[in-house]
Amino acid sequence: MIKIRYKNASSLLRLAAPLIVNNLAIAGIQFSDAVMSGRLGSRELAAVAVGGSIWFLIFQIYNGLMMAISPIAARLYGAKQAALIGRYTRQAICLSLIVGILVIFLAQTYVFKIMDVIGIDIEFRHLVTDYLKAIVFGAPGIFSFLVLRYTTEGIGFTRPVMYSSLIALVSNVFFNYMFMFGNFGAPALGVFGCGVASALSMWIVFCYLSFYIFSNDRYKELDIFTRMTAFRLSVMREILKLGIPISITITAEAGLFSAVSIMIGTLGTQITGAHQIALNVVTTMFMVPLGISAAITVKVGQALGSNDPKLARLSGSTGIIVCGFFMLLSACSLLLFRQYIVNIYTTDAQIMEMAMSLLLVAAIFQIVDGIQIAAAGALRGYKDTKIPMIINLIAYWMLAFPLSYMVGIVYELPPTFIWGGFVLGLSVAAILLTWRFSLVSKKYLGQHNMQPRWN
Repeated sequence: MIKIRYKNASSLLRLAAPLIVNNLAIAGIQFSDAVMSGRLGSRELAAVAVGGSIWFLIFQIYNGLMMAISPIAARLYGAKQAALIGRYTRQAICLSLIVGILVIFLAQTYVFKIMDVIGIDIEFRHLVTDYLKAIVFGAPGIFSFLVLRYTTEGIGFTRPVMYSSLIALVSNVFFNYMFMFGNFGAPALGVFGCGVASALSMWIVFCYLSFYIFSNDRYKELDIFTRMTAFRLSVMREILKLGIPISITITAEAGLFSAVSIMIGTLGTQITGAHQIALNVVTTMFMVPLGISAAITVKVGQALGSNDPKLARLSGSTGIIVCGFFMLLSACSLLLFRQYIVNIYTTDAQIMEMAMSLLLVAAIFQIVDGIQIAAAGALRGYKDTKIPMIINLIAYWMLAFPLSYMVGIVYELPPTFIWGGFVLGLSVAAILLTWRFSLVSKKYLGQHNMQPRWN
């Protein structure tokens, strides 16, 4: 059994490796934005922190919706019905372009009013508005990219996703250098330039992945770009039925982090900067189990598509163990090296001290964070999305956020107490999602064992 699990873990990590690189590259984009905006000043760092949190929440809402493409494609690919995948991809791209244009319109019209309602510190509120008004122009491109990403993930071909993210990282740093600081003849646009750089990078990766899929023979059987698409209510209904609960599930977690970031944004520039640094480090660490989670979804989905629930259960449980082990190493690293990590971001002594305290709290919730995202990925492979949605809503919004709000706003305790909400929410989610995976995988095994066997 140990040998089988080792082989399964090895196969899982080979699939996950490009996705991990992809996620680390995305974290690298956030890291470069934080470091480069920090060179402009504490107000600019705080503005990118809050603006980035708001954009990340918008992105994650749609990202969760498009995650439905991965288990759908995996099931069809495992069942040898690859030609049906293209219709889901085409429908989702049309939806992405429409939603992306709508996001641009809403942001240009209402973003400043939203900043006022939230109560973002007046010292850098206008900078947050500038950043958001620029970055949203990348929404149609990055939303459409997500469709292509989850299509290629679903068939188990993940290297193009890695190439795309590396291109995005390089282009984002280049355009940041160009538009934030006024190099290569461009105007120095500061925080607005950071948003412009991100938007341009989003369109570049969409164009790249579109060309890659169009020109690569491996995708021909998927029948993606060979015909025009007509609206199919049944296809769109399946995507939304599976995708909306996924979107709510991951938005519940991402929304908690964004909401806490926005809440901290009302407490002042230095606290906001320290929170941004610690959150950026935690997000970077999280990219590894996030990539493994996506691979777990594919492995479980393909196993179920080929009618092998035993392999599906093995893939899910192995992935949970692998994620938990990595985050144990991550927690130890934070405990040992957090001072050196914070030094990369800032030399402000007060910000450094607060950021180091937050990373100490982060080390506490690292393991459960890895376990909950792995269990969620396994359940997506089973197309089990409604119960995980309820679990996350309870864990993050009925337990974690009220705790963070109470200690931060009502009792005005230090930021480390605010981060206590993360510890509570992630721990509850890890326990309940793992329990749910055990129930669902056993149910599939039972159904398989009851099927008649013919000699």
